[in-house]
Amino acid sequence: MAVSLKKGQKVDLTKGNPSLKHLLIGLGWDVNKYDGGKDFDLDAAAFLLGANGKVPSDDYFVFFNNKKNSGVEHMGDNLTGAGDGDDEEIKVNLDQVPANVDRIEFTVTIYEATERKQNFGQVSNAFIRVVDSDKNEELIRYDLGEDFSIETAVVVGAIYRQAGEWKFQAIGSGFEGGLASLGKNYGVNV
Repeated sequence: MAVSLKKGQKVDLTKGNPSLKHLLIGLGWDVNKYDGGKDFDLDAAAFLLGANGKVPSDDYFVFFNNKKNSGVEHMGDNLTGAGDGDDEEIKVNLDQVPANVDRIEFTVTIYEATERKQNFGQVSNAFIRVVDSDKNEELIRYDLGEDFSIETAVVVGAIYRQAGEWKFQAIGSGFEGGLASLGKNYGVNV
């Protein structure tokens, strides 16, 4: 049974489960009733960060246009978010994450949010879940209950190394400025 987390909580991934190697990070959301005339296109991404909290190079930013690097693979862009379950997924092979990566932060942004006059206040039921892909077992789930009113990007959660073990942290932190703002924060040249 999956552990359900609240914002800020952390949990061990590998300490009690040393055979854990392959993760599926599922991200999902629904769009509230909205009559703005434009579809919502939310995009998941992963930032592979060094000890300084920055990407070692732009290649360490994994998203729909750079789908694979260092054991992290984006599984494709869902342009509408329609349907139940995960809207976008990112696979992580813990054995292939390089030693210079201490943390992987998972984010969701709204594509062309400013032009479409959209924000996360118009999104509901957002979640991140961590699945042991070898066993097809959901380990962790974090449902974002926060009401984001003006934010166009959210850092949903992170996996990180500590004392040789992998852990997960539920973050739920909003950003204005969408993907460009997040990229700048993590040292990506946007």
